Amino acid sequence: MPEREPGRLATPAELELFARIESTLYTAVLADSLDELGYHDQAMRETLRPLAAACCFAGWARTISCVDMYHVPDEPYALEIEALDSIRPGEVVVVSTAESKRNAPWGELLSTAARARGARGAIIDGLVRDVKKIEALGFPVFAAGIKPVDSKGRGIVVDYNRPVVCGGVRVSPLDLVFADYDGVVVIPAEVVPDAVSLATDKVTSENRTRAELLQGAYLRDVYAKYGVL
Repeated sequence: MPEREPGRLATPAELELFARIESTLYTAVLADSLDELGYHDQAMRETLRPLAAACCFAGWARTISCVDMYHVPDEPYALEIEALDSIRPGEVVVVSTAESKRNAPWGELLSTAARARGARGAIIDGLVRDVKKIEALGFPVFAAGIKPVDSKGRGIVVDYNRPVVCGGVRVSPLDLVFADYDGVVVIPAEVVPDAVSLATDKVTSENRTRAELLQGAYLRDVYAKYGVL
């Protein structure tokens, strides 16, 4: 898949794909499909959890990289502001902190800015704050924990829209990120069509398996028929 030009918006077909994934698929079936394609380490760490139970979103990755800081620079928010203003509709914000617990680099105002730019959700492999306000905003966020302190003098954005490691998974711009209550899965850009197709087929088989099990069929017989568990 070619690199997206800076500023290109997600196409209507891409937005339709994200909505279809959110409504018909789930992270477990996509993780299974990625296993089948030879991608075995695409699920982020289990420590990343949604701030609200009703949390499901898919979109292209808009990556942001943070590092710990031990002084206050002249412009502590300059690149952070630039990164947030660069978000395009159809993207999922993926913030790498190297799993730092030193500060909360994400809160209500960044959620508001991301939502205004058309982001579908955010994944923070560190801490967040303003949780009640984020919940009231209705912007879906995954994080590793909650802490009330600002990033100023504790952490800083050093780059964005470059490959990062978030939740133990390498994420590149234009990878597809899908999150639901079970966790977060990253689908490499080059296998998005194959992974979605395999997952869609598996959902169909799982639905048939479930129906026959509810009717009293033995698991061994249904597995022999459909090959899914």
